[in-house]
Amino acid sequence: MEEKFNRLKDIIKKMGSLLIAYSGGVDSSFLLKAASDMLGNRVVAVTAASPTYPLREIASAKEIAELLGVKHILITSNELDIPGFSSNPTNRCYFCKNELFQKLKEKASELGLNHVADGSNYDDTKDFRPGRDAARELGIRSPLIEAELTKAEIRALAKGLNLPNWDKPSFACLSSRFPYGTEITAMRLRQIENCENIIREMGFRQFRVRYHNEIARIEVGRDELKRFYNDKIMDYIIEGFKANGFVYITLDLEGYRTGSMNQPLLIGGESHAY
Repeated sequence: MEEKFNRLKDIIKKMGSLLIAYSGGVDSSFLLKAASDMLGNRVVAVTAASPTYPLREIASAKEIAELLGVKHILITSNELDIPGFSSNPTNRCYFCKNELFQKLKEKASELGLNHVADGSNYDDTKDFRPGRDAARELGIRSPLIEAELTKAEIRALAKGLNLPNWDKPSFACLSSRFPYGTEITAMRLRQIENCENIIREMGFRQFRVRYHNEIARIEVGRDELKRFYNDKIMDYIIEGFKANGFVYITLDLEGYRTGSMNQPLLIGGESHAY
């Protein structure tokens, strides 16, 4: 792990200057910390505010960037305006990343920075990630992949660097809550965001609210499932979800897992994860 970390620092040093696509998650925060240590003020973090990105995530990203003393820029992006995105095809993430990376390349050129990098880690190379195609096409660097750092290693190193979000639960954009082919709208995104805030208020850590028209399917970590069997918790969630437009509220007995929205695709022999 330390050898990989040293490899990462060498990769970053050779870049000279860098703009990082920064979400505020553990991967991009760790990359930002390493880049800041190696490049100082020649690294800039850029976060895209969009309908698929909850306000709480933007606030968290801002806090970490301020803690690290790194210049942090917010830009505006609206995936719903991209032709083909809202219909939610299986390669939805390609449309999003293609637009985002083009904007980041323009910003890097404006700021005189040599490279644009994202926080993809080595585990991501084993998943179905259409956004990786956009990164390759546009020459976006992925230093964590280049150094072969896995998610578990990044968390361990981030903890050693005293990053406060080293154990932050994994997060994917709100678009991942919808079955492929289900239209994604601004209203539905807010519906999901509001309901996930309700689950968070109840103290759950790893979860998703999946959208199935009038049905909300709640996934939580298997170790937290028992907490749902409490009348006060269930009544609070039912009331809040119905106030946000859902008619039926269900708890998925399999618990939280990556790729639950990709299970229909497994019939074709593909393995996907989000």
